[in-house]
Amino acid sequence: MTMHRLLARQIRQSTDESGKVDLTKLGELVSAAYEESDCDRRRTDRAIKLMIEELEQTHKRAEQDLGRAREFLDSIIENIPIAVFAKDAKDSRYILLNRAGEEYYGMPREEMLGKTPEQIFPDKIARAVNEQDRRVVDSGTPMFLEGHLLEVGVKGRDRLVNSRKLLIRDGSGAPQYLVGVIEDVTERITNEARISHLAHHDVLTDLPNRSAFNAALGERLERAQEAATSFAVLSLDLDRFKEVNDVFGHPVGDMLMRAAADRLAAEADGAFVARIGGDEFMILMPDDISREDVLGLAERLVETIGTELEVDDYLPHVGLSVGIAFYPDDGVNAATLLANADSALYRAKREGRGRVRFFESEMDLELRDRRLLQHDLRQALELNQFLVYFQPQARVDGEVIGFEALLRWNHPTRGFVPPDQFIPLAEENGLIVEIGEWVLREACREAASWPRPLQVAVNLSPVQFQAGDLERSIHQILLETGLTPTRLEVEITEGVLIGDFNRALNLLRRLKALGVRIAMDDFGTGYSSLSYLQSFPFDKIKIDRGFISNLEATPQSAEIVRAVLSLAHALHIPVIAEGVETEAQRAFLAREACEEMQGYLVGRPDLIERYLDLIGVTVERRLYA
Repeated sequence: MTMHRLLARQIRQSTDESGKVDLTKLGELVSAAYEESDCDRRRTDRAIKLMIEELEQTHKRAEQDLGRAREFLDSIIENIPIAVFAKDAKDSRYILLNRAGEEYYGMPREEMLGKTPEQIFPDKIARAVNEQDRRVVDSGTPMFLEGHLLEVGVKGRDRLVNSRKLLIRDGSGAPQYLVGVIEDVTERITNEARISHLAHHDVLTDLPNRSAFNAALGERLERAQEAATSFAVLSLDLDRFKEVNDVFGHPVGDMLMRAAADRLAAEADGAFVARIGGDEFMILMPDDISREDVLGLAERLVETIGTELEVDDYLPHVGLSVGIAFYPDDGVNAATLLANADSALYRAKREGRGRVRFFESEMDLELRDRRLLQHDLRQALELNQFLVYFQPQARVDGEVIGFEALLRWNHPTRGFVPPDQFIPLAEENGLIVEIGEWVLREACREAASWPRPLQVAVNLSPVQFQAGDLERSIHQILLETGLTPTRLEVEITEGVLIGDFNRALNLLRRLKALGVRIAMDDFGTGYSSLSYLQSFPFDKIKIDRGFISNLEATPQSAEIVRAVLSLAHALHIPVIAEGVETEAQRAFLAREACEEMQGYLVGRPDLIERYLDLIGVTVERRLYA
């Protein structure tokens, strides 16, 4: 509202009906208007003042936020774990370097900031750095270098790095800064290389593994097919390595494995040597190598492993068996070639170990036959094809004191399968646990029916100790059959004790607590029989038939038997000699005070019906009972 309009309104408000102006009222209205105007002015001033103060606070907060942002950014740059630097784009002079950069270059930033590469680095390096900087500035294109070797700084030598360098322009587009990062990736690249190496190499021996061998074999087959060349594959297996592991422990076993691998690689003279697993190796020979050369190498390998391998004063008695197959004569694909090399290896081990065998066609048939036999073995128990034979055990004067129960397999088409053929198969596939329990039950059931309280001895496999609840099984069988525990004698080899010695020892003690007698079978043929005699109170020692059969042929066997008997007498442990077949052998044992004997001289293994008179059953009673 303008001043004129305001005054006109005030005059109208001061004029009465007669048209006379009340000057007093007019003065009051004018005065009130001036006061109101003054209040509005003061309010306006206050509002402007508050606005100015608010703007000042906002500016101050913005500056504080900007400061905090700068501190935050500086903190990030300072503590980022990779080297960060900035340079003046004109002369490459360093203007920023973080803590990781100080550590990387090996010098405090005070010695680098404000300086050019020429003032910091050797001439050669300075020239290379300047050349890179000029290239980025001139092109405007960022520079990326990955996995390259640097020669700068404390960590520079032999360090692999990823580096990035880019150009920053000012508002007008002119080059202003060069900003770069250097990331040390030595450990990462080294680890990636190590992982890749481990994927194709054996951890223990550092030889190529099965995967690497299969790849190499596949490439060799492709090349041989294209070029019509031949080559040989060798399948190798360390003999008795498991025994070394069990007796001397895995540390010695590992040292032995590494030593064997080193020796094989050295003797192979550039051929591809791989560890396939366990104590198995494969060798891939060069193209067109002759059979004579392959045989010569294989025999050298057998010789060097069997006679020269020594580990930290240990002389573990190991050997090497080798099977050889040739492409294309023995197989045109990897599966057939490897299977035939394994067949030759199996033959070498079966013929006495420490041997070399080339693949022959009948070996394939033999391996197939073995697999078929293993298949039939699974049905033998269900189809009641097993029999228990009994062989008498007697005092040296001839008095029969018991029988050993022996498993026999009467195959429907093969006839009687020798135990040394099917028992190892049963141990391999675990069937020996079920079969062994059946033999034990049949032997105890039969012995419980004898009028004479003779003992019955049953062999236990190491596999039975490792799998299942043997103590519960034996206890249950004794209860079911009613056989007095003291009439049962279980025969074990030291294979039961090697491996988890304490577990096996505790189990033997629990069996002995049941009243069952424990005999050590095949005594003198293993590593640690003496220590086992010290650890457990065996009820009997059984001398291996190999020593008895050679009594008359080799003086060494006689001395070994004498030593065993002398030791047993000192420990008050009875001894039974196995494999006694002649009167001369019996007489020798009698002179040396051997208590008991077993063998063809006393009686052959047969069905119990063959020995009814010895167990106290007359024929009539047996027939009509």
